[in-house]
Amino acid sequence: MLRRTLASLPRADQRRWGEAYVRGLLSVEGKKTMRALAGAGSAGGSGSGNGGGSAEQSLYQFISKSPWGSAPVRAEVARLFDERAQARAWVVRPLVITKEGRHSVGVQRQFVPQYGRVVNCQRASGIWLASDRASCPVDWRIALPACWSEEAGPRERAAKPDGVGACPPERCAIGSLAEMTEGWGLRARPVVMDLRDCDPYGVCAQLTARQLSFVVRVGAAATGPRGAGRPGLLTALNGRRMPVEWFDHATGTLRATSVGVAQVVPRDRRASGRTQELTLLAAWTTAGRAEPDAFWLTNVDPSQPGALFRIAMLGRRVERDLAEVAQPLGLRDFEGRSFRGWHHHMTMVSLAHALRVLGVARPPR
Repeated sequence: MLRRTLASLPRADQRRWGEAYVRGLLSVEGKKTMRALAGAGSAGGSGSGNGGGSAEQSLYQFISKSPWGSAPVRAEVARLFDERAQARAWVVRPLVITKEGRHSVGVQRQFVPQYGRVVNCQRASGIWLASDRASCPVDWRIALPACWSEEAGPRERAAKPDGVGACPPERCAIGSLAEMTEGWGLRARPVVMDLRDCDPYGVCAQLTARQLSFVVRVGAAATGPRGAGRPGLLTALNGRRMPVEWFDHATGTLRATSVGVAQVVPRDRRASGRTQELTLLAAWTTAGRAEPDAFWLTNVDPSQPGALFRIAMLGRRVERDLAEVAQPLGLRDFEGRSFRGWHHHMTMVSLAHALRVLGVARPPR
């Protein structure tokens, strides 16, 4: 599997150092520094016989400067994972990587909704293929603040390609999904996203325009009418309310939750007159509540509310694999500063993650 996914690298030395980097991610415990990865590669015999310092420099060159494309490797990881795990959804998961300095690509002091405060960090979006048994990140986009697109100094430090501009996380995710559907030859699945921290109308419209199905979480304010219209919506939801059993991947337990569906026509607040007929999926997650307290908008057939809710809950599978697999594999450990290097590192982490969750590579003892 390792050789197949790295077959798109044009040179033998690139493929050799790619294997060494991935084996280092899989075997080194703790922070994945370039020195530690080089030491693991030399000890495992996957290097070229160079000394530790030379191996470290070669790995740095391979990740930060070598001109190989990330997209073909990621596409092959996605195809292999899909073949073996039978993914049921594409889960969009934002990633925040805190940083000390200001020189790594995309780093800025910025407000992070998940944290509720300003953080010095990189912000990115990952697209995960998810099934009930496993999930794997297969594409990454870094959300560049405006200064990294408009100012010459940051652009030159990060060696950012000219065609890459400032991009908020939601738009970055849509760019990833577009590339995956149009260029990777993957069968489209429902897109699972959490849009509670942004206006969901534009995102839903863009996904619909690309003929992508979706189940996106929204806040109560985006669910439809207020005032006199609210009782009618609650009546409709209660009329199609049913208990759903589902497996909670975060806790490893079987749970039951009441869910209901109703047809809604949310209006895009940015474009007068534009409407989309969607289904509102609601869940009563707190015992004793008269009203639901969790909501999703979807354009998927609502005849099976239980199936919709289980798809939405695949986000919890991703949360678990992020914490237990991707994070220990060095997802946040890239030490370099360049745009290319960041993408190369994230690609190798995705490959190592696929090997681990598919049982090809065992965790370190």
